[in-house]
Amino acid sequence: MKRYTALILAIMMILPSLTSCTKKDKDGQGDAKKVTLTVWAPSEDQPDEEGWLPVMCETFNDAHPEWDITFKYGVCSEGDAGKNVSADPSGSADVYFFANDQLGSLLQANAISRLGGTVLDEIKKSNSDAMVASVTSPDGGVYGVPFSGNTWFMFYNKSIFSEEDVKSLDTMLKKGKVAFPLTNSWYAGAFYLANGCTLFGENGTDSAAGINFGGKAGTEATQYLCALAADPNFVNDAEGAGLSGLLGGSIGAIFSGSWDAEKIKSALGDDFGAAPLPTALIGGVERQLLSFSGSKAIGVNPNCSAPEVAVALASFLGSREAQEAHYDMRGIIPSHRELLQSEKLRDDITAQAQDSTISKTAVVQPSIPEMAAFWVPMENMGKAIVNGEVTERNAREKTEAFNASLRQSL
Repeated sequence: MKRYTALILAIMMILPSLTSCTKKDKDGQGDAKKVTLTVWAPSEDQPDEEGWLPVMCETFNDAHPEWDITFKYGVCSEGDAGKNVSADPSGSADVYFFANDQLGSLLQANAISRLGGTVLDEIKKSNSDAMVASVTSPDGGVYGVPFSGNTWFMFYNKSIFSEEDVKSLDTMLKKGKVAFPLTNSWYAGAFYLANGCTLFGENGTDSAAGINFGGKAGTEATQYLCALAADPNFVNDAEGAGLSGLLGGSIGAIFSGSWDAEKIKSALGDDFGAAPLPTALIGGVERQLLSFSGSKAIGVNPNCSAPEVAVALASFLGSREAQEAHYDMRGIIPSHRELLQSEKLRDDITAQAQDSTISKTAVVQPSIPEMAAFWVPMENMGKAIVNGEVTERNAREKTEAFNASLRQSL
């Protein structure tokens, strides 16, 4: 490797030096155990040997003289892990990166290991309750090492909206144009959740409780969305309309995530703002909008031939040191509590908005398989509202039909 970040250099300097091409065990008495591990991660983490993943894996190898590890790398995005690993668990990676909404399918395929011992203790110590919950199954087991939060929040132009303005969506709509992806089901549920509608019980893990987006609470949320869609300062954010409008100056605020932060910051400069979700006046009451939150995590395949080594690697890749390097090298916002409170992260507006959203204005997205019933009906309801098929006058009837469609496939 030709160059490292300052952090990687610091890590390497404290590792034991290698005096022989043959590694010895931790007591220096015999040859180290030879292990081969296959690791799957996004391509951006492994563009070459100096990418974050190979640097971290070699750092881990050097820190463990008792193991002589050969790494094999494969490309798999976090969002594809549930499909790819579950399709052939025995032929998949030993360690892989996954989005927490994939947990249900991974569990069904027996493709992910339950974690315990000191690894579990460290996960709970280092992460917020929301992050731990995101990788916890209905049986209470923890099945991944979180390394980054995943949610959406608000970006805004500070020359149009003040920090006080962005606390209320209705206040914002009186001052400037706001884009919201009402036809995207990952976002549109925020108004129903805000008004007390539920997905699979209190914690999102009770499949028997089902989905309840109907009744008075659901109708009021639908009525609010009908009025929102008709507001001249509302823009339905579809096919990139919100981002292009914010970058061009015709829109004052959008709802997105950390993946859009750098483009927005470059365009807005000193007027760049980011904040957790605002409230909305639903049914005559100020309600806190609630986004879905989750995590990106590292999982271990139970079919792994060297589970002790694989679990140790997963734990290291989610450690403070590795998360800090991930942030330095790729801008990945960490989930580690201490890092989020560090001076480096305190000055990162996007990181603080994401963390505040996960902590205060979000619910953990259910990862049970039954959640698949939510996405298409919610998207169709959003489209019907935007198209004017659902109105404030027929909101009750349409909401009940919508709720029935959510429940019929459970």
